[in-house]
Amino acid sequence: MRKLAGLLTTGSRRDLSGPLGSFVVKPLGAVVALGIVYTTTIRIVDLFAMTIVFLGMMLAMVFLSTGATEDSDRQRLPVGDLLLAVASLATSAYFLYHNERIITRITLLDELTRWDVVCGTSLLLITIEATRRTVGLGITSVVLVFLAYNLWGDHIPGMLGHGVIDYEHFLDIMVFTTDGIFGVPVRVALTYVFLFGLFGTFLSRTGGGDFFFDLAAAVSGRRPGGAAKIAVTSSGLYGTISGSPTADVVTTGSITIPMMKRLGYSGALAGGIEVAASTGGSILPPVMGSAAFIMAEFTGIPYAKIALAAIVPALLYYACVYLQVHLRSLKLGLAGLDESRIPKLGVTLKQGGLFAVPLLALVIALLLGYSPVYVAVAGTLALLAVAMLRKSTRLGVLGIYETLAESSMRVVPVVAACAAAGMVVAGLSMTGFGAKVVGLIFLIAGEHLFPAMLVAALIAILLGMGMPTPSVYIIVAVLVAPALTQLGATTMGANLFLVYFASLSAMTPPVAVASFAAAPIADANPIAISVNAVRVAITAFVIPFSFVFSGDLLLDGVWWRVVIGCVAAAAAVVFLCAGAEGYWRREIAWGKRLVLIVAGFGLLTPWNGVRIAALAFGAVVLFASLRPGREGTLEATLPRRP
Repeated sequence: MRKLAGLLTTGSRRDLSGPLGSFVVKPLGAVVALGIVYTTTIRIVDLFAMTIVFLGMMLAMVFLSTGATEDSDRQRLPVGDLLLAVASLATSAYFLYHNERIITRITLLDELTRWDVVCGTSLLLITIEATRRTVGLGITSVVLVFLAYNLWGDHIPGMLGHGVIDYEHFLDIMVFTTDGIFGVPVRVALTYVFLFGLFGTFLSRTGGGDFFFDLAAAVSGRRPGGAAKIAVTSSGLYGTISGSPTADVVTTGSITIPMMKRLGYSGALAGGIEVAASTGGSILPPVMGSAAFIMAEFTGIPYAKIALAAIVPALLYYACVYLQVHLRSLKLGLAGLDESRIPKLGVTLKQGGLFAVPLLALVIALLLGYSPVYVAVAGTLALLAVAMLRKSTRLGVLGIYETLAESSMRVVPVVAACAAAGMVVAGLSMTGFGAKVVGLIFLIAGEHLFPAMLVAALIAILLGMGMPTPSVYIIVAVLVAPALTQLGATTMGANLFLVYFASLSAMTPPVAVASFAAAPIADANPIAISVNAVRVAITAFVIPFSFVFSGDLLLDGVWWRVVIGCVAAAAAVVFLCAGAEGYWRREIAWGKRLVLIVAGFGLLTPWNGVRIAALAFGAVVLFASLRPGREGTLEATLPRRP
């Protein structure tokens, strides 16, 4: 029973400090990293062949570095795992050897050989097991359900059923085309995700992460709730590069959460602030998360255009989190950091200001229209050049080798999840299930966009229970985006809406992976952390609806409409934050809080008449809170000094 329960969790990470790590895993990771850089920038090779080799080597790294269960021995490599690693490389070698035949064959017409079936089935099973070990039962269960539907859905009556699909038909689409395991998700992981992850790893290794933290402390540390504001600022800066809410929580939260707790924040609130700040990194330009790269690949919209459209919504997100932290800190009477713990801004900029150069290189490369691959390489080269200027940040040959190996290890779970998501996408196209979901959404929502968006947001959040953001986006983009566009949403608006809710699923109860990552650091209940995170980031659940109905927030339209829309949205953030916290210079009664919340929603509608009325009502309530008086203020509840 214990072994069965262990299979329902992710596997344990092995200790790679011994011979296994030094002589096998790290060299393999470094070779993968060097190979990707070489084949994406210097010598362009066949993409299908690259994908085959990349997936095979990454799957092998899964079994070498990750045990079967969370209780697996972290020191010993079992024979079974070694055989799975060898099988991963062997199947990859088979597909690479037959690469020319595979890409020229006619799908479903040319029969699969016996060895095709054996190696294809092996790759299918290996991928499922690698997914279970790295990201757990959540996405694995979704994949298994879809695979079962592909094979036996012909027995389902009604509109959800489909025609008979025999095993060879299923295997042909799933493995021997570019629609399944070797599809877009893995190709994006191979290029954009890996190279930006490489940039982030080099930034961390050279001290860029410490610079961003010190910069946030120097700018925000003296203000009320300084520790929380440091978390908001530093996690946003780090998160836009890492693109992973969970990784961001573990990295920056290990510093910011204990700091907040020492200054008087509860564990649940400290964890919630960190989770909200980290989650926003996935939607913050210039890098954003890997879901944005997949969006660019799926929609054909240039990544630079996506990043530009995402600027205002991302700034509104962090304005909301920052303002709520400020109001909560005032409400609780929490001061900033002690002056002795705040680094000097001038010293911080002098010691690490050059780390702004790589980010500037990223932005310039994007604006010049280079592909994301070359943008990531330009940023990494600029980073290495900057790091060479000081001895303290300079990386030697050993440091570069370690960074390359670490970059590969960081991407291992993403690759397995992307391969599994590719299987889901292939299954959806094979059975026509995506079109059936579109029909179901039309049945629920009728011809109205708003209820369809509610259904889409709910699907994204439900799928996000334990699944990585890229995998969530891939599935909802195939399932839901067509329905939203048919109901009037633009391709940009619909897909960015789904990217948002795929990211927000990381902090939304009941299964919020970022909140569970924060729980042991904060020593608090993950559900309580999740509730606090949702409250702190309240506007994030509203802004996407606004930019779908009106392109103003996506900087799409005539300039004066864009200006009006952005100003109205900024005022909406203020009203919603004040209403959610119930504080603006003094405590606000429940009735007035309700007025502020309604006014905030009104300002996010596309109708100017509603905006004007909402602005008037909200402004009256806030100005009333600014009038002199002690009743209801925090100071009135404190004991007076003699």
